[in-house]
Amino acid sequence: MDENLITLTIDGQKVKAKEGTTILQAAKQAGIDIPTLCFLKDINEVGDCRMCIVEVEGRRGFATSCIQTVEEGMVVHTHTPNVLEARHVILDLIISNHAKDCLTCTRSGNCELQTLAVKFNVLNVEFEGERTKHKVDNISPSIERDFNKCILCRRCIAACKNVQKIGAIDCISRGFESCISTVGDKSLNDVNCTFCGQCIEACPTGALHEKETINDVWVKLKDKDTYVIVQTAPAVRVALGEEFGMDIGTNVTGKMVTALKRLGFDKIFDTNTGADFTIMEEANEFVQRIQNNGVLPMITSCSPGWVRYIEMNYPELLPHLSTCKSPHEMLGAILKTYYAKKEGIDPKNIYVVSVMPCIAKKFERQRDELKNNDLYNVDNVITTRELSRMIKQANIEFNKLEDSEFDLPLGEATGAGAIFGTTGGVMEAALRTAQDTLTGKDLKEIDFKEVRGGKGIKKSKVNIAGKDLKVVAASGLANAKEILEEIKNKKADYQFVEIMACPGGCVMGGGQPIKSSKIQSEVDVRKLRADALYSIDEKSVIRKSHENPVINKVYDEFLEKPGSHIAHELLHTSYKEREKYI
Repeated sequence: MDENLITLTIDGQKVKAKEGTTILQAAKQAGIDIPTLCFLKDINEVGDCRMCIVEVEGRRGFATSCIQTVEEGMVVHTHTPNVLEARHVILDLIISNHAKDCLTCTRSGNCELQTLAVKFNVLNVEFEGERTKHKVDNISPSIERDFNKCILCRRCIAACKNVQKIGAIDCISRGFESCISTVGDKSLNDVNCTFCGQCIEACPTGALHEKETINDVWVKLKDKDTYVIVQTAPAVRVALGEEFGMDIGTNVTGKMVTALKRLGFDKIFDTNTGADFTIMEEANEFVQRIQNNGVLPMITSCSPGWVRYIEMNYPELLPHLSTCKSPHEMLGAILKTYYAKKEGIDPKNIYVVSVMPCIAKKFERQRDELKNNDLYNVDNVITTRELSRMIKQANIEFNKLEDSEFDLPLGEATGAGAIFGTTGGVMEAALRTAQDTLTGKDLKEIDFKEVRGGKGIKKSKVNIAGKDLKVVAASGLANAKEILEEIKNKKADYQFVEIMACPGGCVMGGGQPIKSSKIQSEVDVRKLRADALYSIDEKSVIRKSHENPVINKVYDEFLEKPGSHIAHELLHTSYKEREKYI
């Protein structure tokens, strides 16, 4: 017998667990469920909420199972009358200081506090009394925070401080006045928040959510004088189905397009097509930098949370950023110029809606640098969650929808565009085009699997046209910081760097369907969604952006060539240093 295995008894069942295992983990291994609220695997394991309490024979009081490690011969009881009563009291106390507007809350039906209240039959609140009242912070274009719904679980703090290494929020004040806020109790808009939205994904209630803008979309859809175009990001199609009970990672592209048609959009185009434009420009920019001794490493610029981060924290490294706009912004620019002219539509009457897995895109779309002819390239950004709400509001039975195709011409995309939604995907797509450009050949080996995977930092060496290039793909801002420090201190000799603000890339964006802490501890959500995108790529007839006939037609008729003057005017942008605190 392995001497590191400990034998204990949980609810009468003999359980073997490794030394250092918590009671919560041991119980899970044995198929015994212990409720949690503040617990978030590998992120927030602090035992604050006490929902996971259990009784251990021979000990006074309760043990907090998420932090109490197992011991040889330990006898644990997870649902004695005393434990159940204590959990009920804990819930009662939490709910007594909570805004009880469940019917109108954005998290209704997907709230961990609500789920526990139902599970433990909390039908009324025994401890009624004075409630703390907090102002609602809705100044930010991306995040709204309502701490009247906060339960002080600190999961958002852990995500911001431990995962992203930002620390924009923390617990302030003491006792009854304790709350989660920012430096000086300012709006998230006025501090070092990058709008990545990982705090929203971590929050178990409706205390944090995206700045909802679907009412603006409904207004435009009703306006007969407005031509409303919608485009959808690659990561949306492999997550939207989860909002309707489908398995994680289900590809619902066809049903999504049908739903958008029924909602009344005039045209449904594919942001993957915009990604193909991005690759044309980015690969060209990379080749130019390689051949002309440009600033290296070149760093990708598709993730707006990441761009805001470097603008605030490493402005001296901004010359390393690719000047390319993100895919949805590129497509928006094409829609209000090339497409508008082809269709005879006044660009002022075109309203472009982007469905994104990312709430930082809401901030990005209003950047003045992303205007052409005094018009924003994109007029509204809604998240995957917001699109699901629109579909439900329209009483559309999503699961029963037939499949439809994107509209042409800007709905035709390659497999390279699809993999933009996962970490390493932007780099791989760019390398496919860069290697053909540098060699002048149609190379068949196009899977750069060395840059794939769930690691926060993936360093590799790739050979293109006889040259060894050092590349790195990083996801999560804590990992971005590590790479930037290497570049800043001249300890790295990378040529190409991809950075995504969200750990795992866009598939785990702040606007994606929120998974409970229990699901996150049991399932690799990132991998399932990413695998679905790679499957789309593998099944695509065309897998290189420069072979997309629609892209080539637009260049022939309008943009001339990658890197041309007009391409720079429409598809490239600039950056600026930003203050961390306003």
